[in-house]
Amino acid sequence: MESVVQEKRLTFKDYKSDYKPVWCPGCGDFSVLAAITKALAELQVPREQAAVISGIGCSSRIPAYTSVYGFHGIHGRALASATGLKVARPDLTVVATGGDGDGFSIGGNHFLHACRRNVDITYVVMDNEVYGMTKGQASPTTPPDWEGSKLTPHGTGVSPFNPLSVALSAGASFVARGFAGDPNGAAKLITQAMQHKGFSFVQILSPCVTFRPEQTEWKKIVRKGEIEETGNLSQAAAFLARDDGFSTGVLYEVQRAVFQPALQEKHTLQEIEESFEL
Repeated sequence: MESVVQEKRLTFKDYKSDYKPVWCPGCGDFSVLAAITKALAELQVPREQAAVISGIGCSSRIPAYTSVYGFHGIHGRALASATGLKVARPDLTVVATGGDGDGFSIGGNHFLHACRRNVDITYVVMDNEVYGMTKGQASPTTPPDWEGSKLTPHGTGVSPFNPLSVALSAGASFVARGFAGDPNGAAKLITQAMQHKGFSFVQILSPCVTFRPEQTEWKKIVRKGEIEETGNLSQAAAFLARDDGFSTGVLYEVQRAVFQPALQEKHTLQEIEESFEL
């Protein structure tokens, strides 16, 4: 009788690299890294079939801290790289990671069009309402009255960017918010996002205790969002319009056509060069 060799089940530790994170003590990104690796382990994604793509910023270091394929790109371009990879290799599980500055400022245009294009990738944004890596400037999601930056000592006076509402109006087919203080809950959300077919956006409230120490209070006000029908666009929009930014959970999910162009046969370098001849 032939013996059956049972494959070892991967754990979240198997998805972590040997590099030790250099984030500040107490940074919420530690929990987000744990949540992403737990999600990969929950779905048992083969490490050679997963890729984590990032831009620039504290949170964008995540590819180096995972043991899957990774690409650390330039500022604001994580979604462009992730989209190109997924279109070329639809068999891969592609996760893009970044922060509120990288994703909503210089990367804002890519964010809008990634939402409406609906390529099957997951975008995890660690939002701490500050540029932490460059020593505490206001970011697109910073409240207008925050006076903690030397660049804007009297506050920005600018209305903050609302990522979930923008994602919803731009056409994202999966919209969710989690909290770094609840890594298991964040892992569940990211797992659901990876399982969703289409563009999945997950905002994670990730406190920066170094430049925004008041964010330690977030754990007292974060709560589960109460939405009965997550596929109802009007209901989700109305909910987010009155939300204070601390409701968590899947706030919108709908199935629609995934953008995936038909792949063409490979061409030789000579054929590619000839196609550009005038």
